[in-house]
Amino acid sequence: MDKHEGFMKALKCRECGKEYPLSATHVCEFDFGPLEVAYDYDRIKQSLTRAAIEARPHTMWRYRELLPIAGEPTVGTQVGYTPLVKADRLAKRLGIRELWVKNDAVNYPTLSFKDRVVSVALSRSKELGFKTVACASTGNLANSVAANAAAAGLKSYVFIPSDLELGKVVNSLVYGANVISIKGHYDEVNRLCAEIAGKFGWAFVNVNMRPYYAEGSKSLGYEVCEQLGWRTPQHTVVPMASGSLLTKIHKSYQEFAKLGLVSESNWHIHGAQATGCNPISAAEKAGLDFFKPVKPNTIAKSLAIGTPADGFYALRVMKETGGHADDVTDDEVRDGIRLLAECEGIFAETAGGVTVGVAKKLIASGKIPANDSAVLCITGNGLKTLEAMVGHVGQIREIRPSLREFEAMLKDEEKQPVTV
Repeated sequence: MDKHEGFMKALKCRECGKEYPLSATHVCEFDFGPLEVAYDYDRIKQSLTRAAIEARPHTMWRYRELLPIAGEPTVGTQVGYTPLVKADRLAKRLGIRELWVKNDAVNYPTLSFKDRVVSVALSRSKELGFKTVACASTGNLANSVAANAAAAGLKSYVFIPSDLELGKVVNSLVYGANVISIKGHYDEVNRLCAEIAGKFGWAFVNVNMRPYYAEGSKSLGYEVCEQLGWRTPQHTVVPMASGSLLTKIHKSYQEFAKLGLVSESNWHIHGAQATGCNPISAAEKAGLDFFKPVKPNTIAKSLAIGTPADGFYALRVMKETGGHADDVTDDEVRDGIRLLAECEGIFAETAGGVTVGVAKKLIASGKIPANDSAVLCITGNGLKTLEAMVGHVGQIREIRPSLREFEAMLKDEEKQPVTV
């Protein structure tokens, strides 16, 4: 293996195809198209077999050849291989034959899928000689950069909107990161970070390191295929913020098919957004191939990106795969969180409520047929967004330490009308 490039060939513009060196850069200088990592699939095919993968540790790095680092991973070596849960009770409630939940709410170390992209971005940042890493974030990314940077001995700066959930703020501060709160929404935070990246030359995981960072999302798709017995799911429902995760799951299925790790099949990828920030789903429902930026207003703050960087590409993937998009209100988000928790014992953050709520709509409308099978991507843990559910779940009942009082309480319960 070339110690400088691994299985990577170049950075390549997604629009014009111009190639660039494998450095910290993310935009084509000719047409401003986003850059993406190109791989040597012929070489990869020689070493990445089902048997080789199955013999490796149960982490995302078992698919090492398809992830953009030159040497061995140095950050986040335990990340990934989260459970794929067969969700029979939820399937019954949603009215579908077979349902699976890919549960990144238990990912290591910060309980979200962002640990995948950060472990890749920071491993690559170290290879390129960076000592300071940073990000613009709606919360989960900030947590992951702070934690993984601390474990790797890197200095970190995380930039967040000032209205972020308290759990996510504390989850960044505890690791000793420099947490900068910006009085504005995510798109304003992101613009500032682009300026800072240019001025200070830090490794911003979702700015100048974005081509490497985004590739980490593919590991979620690889795991789903392997956990399903080396096949692609018929339907995958993915929450959309920038739209990047949806496009990378599609790329992961394409790569596995290209390498012969799964048999060629048709898959449908669907996108989920909150109604209070739905530029991509509004465009898809209107049959447009472009989106109109919006100003976010939703409890699903991790999806609150009004000008999604990969929105155009997410729309294209849904169209190519025969997928659809929809969105849900804040109340429907809470209903989705409760439904997943009550049926499967999985407590998702607000983005998970979006995914479940949209899946419910797509199944009810027949866009995901009731006789098919689907995978729902749950990307973050409900302990991070407790505020969204306060006052919207059951009430505790308090009694004195008395058996008589407990029995009286049970009798009162029996008199209550049953709710379904």
